[in-house]
This record gives sequence, C-alpha cells and structure tokens, in this order.
Amino acid sequence: MSKIAFVFPGQGSQTVGMCKAFYDEYAVVREIFEEADDALGYSISKMCFEGPAEDLKLTANTQPAILTVSTACGAVLKEHGISCDVAAGHSLGEYSALVNVGAMKFADAVVAVHKRGEFMQEAVPVGEGSMAAVLGLESEKIVEICKAVEAQMGAAVQAVNFNCPGQVVIAGAVAPVNKAIEELKAAGAKRAVLLPVSAPFHSTLMQPAANRLAEVLAPMEIKDIVIPVVANVTAQEVVSGAEIKKLLIKQAASPVLWETSVRNMVANGVDTFVEVGPGKVLTGFTKKIAKGMTALNVEDPLSLEKTLAALKA
Repeated sequence: MSKIAFVFPGQGSQTVGMCKAFYDEYAVVREIFEEADDALGYSISKMCFEGPAEDLKLTANTQPAILTVSTACGAVLKEHGISCDVAAGHSLGEYSALVNVGAMKFADAVVAVHKRGEFMQEAVPVGEGSMAAVLGLESEKIVEICKAVEAQMGAAVQAVNFNCPGQVVIAGAVAPVNKAIEELKAAGAKRAVLLPVSAPFHSTLMQPAANRLAEVLAPMEIKDIVIPVVANVTAQEVVSGAEIKKLLIKQAASPVLWETSVRNMVANGVDTFVEVGPGKVLTGFTKKIAKGMTALNVEDPLSLEKTLAALKA
C-alpha cells in the first residue's frame, strides 16, 4: 500500500512574488491570505507579492509568510482532491504540516510563528550567533567535533539540522562556530560555509525563545489528529495534541532530525513525497535520502500541473 507524505519547507525558501499566481486563480487562497493579514495586523500578502526582499527576509516576517504560502498551496491540493497519509515540516514547516492536517487553526499558527520568529531573533543579538552548512562529512564526526570545540571554548556550537546524507548544519556563538569550521575542514569536510542567517536557530542558545514560545502556545488549542505528523525533535509520528504542543516548544532549541524523519516515513510505507510550499529544498533532500522514491512539489500552477499528472499516473 503506497502512501503520500506532504512535506513543508522552512525558512530560506521565501521569494518575492511567491504564491501570486495561485492567489489570482483561487478564492480559497485569497481567503487564507486575508486571514493571515487580519491575524497579524499587517499585510503579509503585500510582503509576499511585492517585497521588499529585505523585509521578507526578517525572521518575524519570513516565518508567517512561508506558513501562509504553504497553507495556501495545501488548500489548492485539497481543491483537486489530493490529501496525504502523513505530514512533516522542516523547522517552521512543522506548523504548516499541523495546519494542513487540522491540528492547529491557521490564524493561531500564523500568530505563533510570527512570535516565534521575534523570540528567536531576540534570544541572541544580531552578530553574536551564526550557522554554517557542513558538506561531505559523517554526522557522527560533526557532532563529536562540535562537542570538543564547545568544551574547549566554553561557548555553544552544535549540530542542529541533520538534513540529508552529507549535509549537516551547525549553529552557535560566532567564535566557536568559526573554530568548528576550521576543525571540520581539517577532519575532511568538503566544504563548511557560513549561512546568511541572523540567529543560531535550533541551538541551545534558543532556549529563551522556547520558554517565551511556551507562553504563546499555552492558551492555543492543538487537537489530536488522525493523519500523523512526524516531529522534528523525535523523527517519530505524533497524533496527540498535548504531545504536539510539548514537541513544538522543545523544537525551537533542539536539532531538526530531517534525514531520520524521511527514512522513518519510507519505512512506514511512504513512496511519494510532495513538497507543499515555496521552493524545492526538501525535494532535493528527499532525492538524496530516499533514492528511487517519487519527489514532487507544488508552489505554482506549473508545478501543480506536473504533480497532479504524476499522482494520477
């Protein structure tokens, strides 16, 4: 029995103009953008469609923008009668997954991720934290080197995104991240490049953000679900609303176990992955993790047409 997974992108997939074609064509998409603007109290629609890119790139805007676009793309798939058997999302994308399967109300999620973005940015002042992508070195070796550098320097640096074979992202304070880059290259990493981000996401330095996020999520209803979501923190399926809330709080300051999440979905019978939302980052990861599986995406009318054709075939 073949299964479909919807996977939802995280920060970095945003582009000015995203989702405009769907907005022009589908009433349900216009309603979602209106709901986002109302919930946030400013026009995320205008920012998505017109920019400027500098504003869209700010974490507190990027997160609700990508959530809104991903939710809209999911709604377009539903209009065409396509749903999933399991869902997952990379970092912020986990909220998009939860909205898609009915665990969270969209208006709640859009406010939560806007605050999440603010809290993450405020947890570490700009210029004090950084992230780097490490290519071509085993995860275990990366973890080991980060631990050694952290112990030596007495400041945080950790492996935080286990994305796909040969790609792990590290994060922490600027000096230990730079030191770790040197050590990782010496240990045989093909490349270790600093990322253009404004905070060390998913590192232990994000704990203050996780604590503040707990207060925002506390009054929000997260329902038990029928279609499971694979959580970033555990790489396991979760259906209990109470458990989901706990994991979302933990997720802000914990590593994203993406590669294991995808492998576990395949082990549970998934053979088709549809990236729902802007960009094709996760589609690229899927092709490296789950070779031979079908990897599709939906972000505009052309990709929708291709995906519908592939699913019908």
